[in-house]
Amino acid sequence: MTPVLAFRNAALSRGGRELWRDLDLEVQPGEFLAVLGPNGSGKTSLVRAVLGLTPLSAGRLEVLGDPPRRGDPRIGYVPQQRLLEEGTPVRGVDLVAFGVNGTRFGLPLPRRRDRERVAELVEAVGATRVADRPAARLSGGEQQRLRIGQALAADPALLLCDEPLLSLDLANQQVVSGLLDRHRRESNAAVVFVTHDVNPVLEMVDRVLYLAGGRFRIGPPERVLRSEVLSELYGAHVDVVRVHDRLVVVGGGPEDLEHVDLT
Repeated sequence: MTPVLAFRNAALSRGGRELWRDLDLEVQPGEFLAVLGPNGSGKTSLVRAVLGLTPLSAGRLEVLGDPPRRGDPRIGYVPQQRLLEEGTPVRGVDLVAFGVNGTRFGLPLPRRRDRERVAELVEAVGATRVADRPAARLSGGEQQRLRIGQALAADPALLLCDEPLLSLDLANQQVVSGLLDRHRRESNAAVVFVTHDVNPVLEMVDRVLYLAGGRFRIGPPERVLRSEVLSELYGAHVDVVRVHDRLVVVGGGPEDLEHVDLT
């Protein structure tokens, strides 16, 4: 089986600083990989590499056996939740339509099969009630549902999610993460999910890639999200405790890690 993603002895630098190196990682169809770590550890840079926007500084990266390229329709990209500015002249349904017909050259004239596909996606993400409203007037959770519909337009083999739950309340976090997981289970797509807080998706995660201080660890959550593993990564004592079914990471070293959202 061809991996959806394959990093081979990969390294990535930014601004003259090496973010990580010697990364060997395969992501298989249907796998849910959470990418964790503090700010500046290279999580978003990894996403940009997969999207073909940032070249590796060493090693190889393959997407379904091919070098990464911009605009690969096999990748559905879900960005951070960013509210649209008031007056943006698009409806909610238009956000989804961009994923269906936005890759065609020229004016995207409406076609019956496109309209049917858009309606199907809007219904799939539970946004039919708000689809005809101005997108800028929708809540953050409603906008993010529609962005997921946009990402699913080409039935992607990989859902690449860069902090998709940021600024969403708990209820909308559950809705958005559930939509992503449902697509994974129904289509056997892989999910690479970059986040600061793994708790909303912890039960869905198969493996974790934890980046910190130029190093990384890969494995099931129960093996990576442990005090001794993270203490080694950070070079300072870190405690991982479970509080009411949530993982909480607390650091007590000289770097004052308790103020860093590690999970």
